[in-house]
Amino acid sequence: MTSDDETQRTPASALELLRRVVSIERSEVATALGTFLTFALVLGGYYLIRPVRENVSAEATADQRQLWFLLVFVVMLMAVPIFGWIVARIPRRAVLPAIYALFVAVMVVFWLGLGSTSGGHLGGAFFVFASVFNLFVVSLFWILMSDIYDSEQAKRLYGFIAAGGTTGAVLGPFAANMLVPVVGGENLLLVAALVFLVAAALSIWLRTIAGSAQKNGIAEAPPTLRTLLSGAERVFRDSYLLRIAAYILLANLLSTFFYLEQSRLAGETIKDATERVQFFAERDLITSILTVLVQVFVAGRIMARFGIGAAAAVLPVFTIVGLAIYASMPELHVVAAIMVAERVAAFALANPATKVLYTAVDADERYKAQNFIDTVVYRGGDALSGAIFNGLTKSMGWPLALVALASIPLAGVWLALARQYDKALAERLVETKLR
Repeated sequence: MTSDDETQRTPASALELLRRVVSIERSEVATALGTFLTFALVLGGYYLIRPVRENVSAEATADQRQLWFLLVFVVMLMAVPIFGWIVARIPRRAVLPAIYALFVAVMVVFWLGLGSTSGGHLGGAFFVFASVFNLFVVSLFWILMSDIYDSEQAKRLYGFIAAGGTTGAVLGPFAANMLVPVVGGENLLLVAALVFLVAAALSIWLRTIAGSAQKNGIAEAPPTLRTLLSGAERVFRDSYLLRIAAYILLANLLSTFFYLEQSRLAGETIKDATERVQFFAERDLITSILTVLVQVFVAGRIMARFGIGAAAAVLPVFTIVGLAIYASMPELHVVAAIMVAERVAAFALANPATKVLYTAVDADERYKAQNFIDTVVYRGGDALSGAIFNGLTKSMGWPLALVALASIPLAGVWLALARQYDKALAERLVETKLR
């Protein structure tokens, strides 16, 4: 996949050092390092704009945030089939650079506009853009990987490449935290735009050195409207898949409560916009570092010793404790700490445990159902949460402490679903063998 000259230039000592962490051939080194760097840039670029999005949310009213969550859901439903149509009909060598270039152009437009004002319709448009944006940049990257690597290579190299994304998830918020006091919050969009330009250029270079032949990769095609509709039908007809969907829905319903409260409290407590962006970047950095540590040292041990149900249960347990603590101490740093704990539990424990459940369904069922759950159910939970909590506090006049306490029984249902993971998986595997 690389030229002879490039192969000869790979130092033997460097190759041996690399082979200590990944099973790699000499001819794969340049491509593997390029894909590692590209994924680091992709997630790093996203985490550069994420604290800007959080700041926009902090400056908004509760009604605006509720509307924005609804718009994110609607735009996602519209964008997913369009994205699938584009990828299916346009040569893939042109798709990723073109869409990344489009994202760059949009970020530059927002950079120009948000420099003068971060509120109103422009701020809402940016919140929606940034919330939908991460759904596609990661999908585009893995589509590129499926074109470059065959199945055998993917099994050896995808773990190493995924580590590039983890690196970006750490360095992105770290860079945002360092840059905000120097360049200001809105200028992070320009920095992110430059990062994605480099990622687009690297994607072109990767295709060049990997060759033009299509590989038999293991990544799946992007979802389409037909995929989502078929996935919805499968989820509602299959109690096993419905249990997964219910877990994800409840996770987003309750986690969004803390997100909304963090946004509100940050807007009220931290008056300077630059300080708010720095605050959100610090939270992202802490979350990313803790996630890596838990993934490496804790997650595997918990699932191996106690099962996937225990791993999935950590998130609702943290949420129940968090709701009780919030009811007595509704302060910004308390909510921020709860959110960090929740996100670490979700990324390092709950998400991998849930993915294990998909291994007990056939490939077509997994692809369609998982796409429906990861898009419609996931974003639908966000939109529904904003409407419910805003309705309880504004229309019914409930104090936020009462909303938190009233949410605990719902979190208990969520916990019960998590504790059934191991039993449900075992029963499904038996059913699969009997078919």
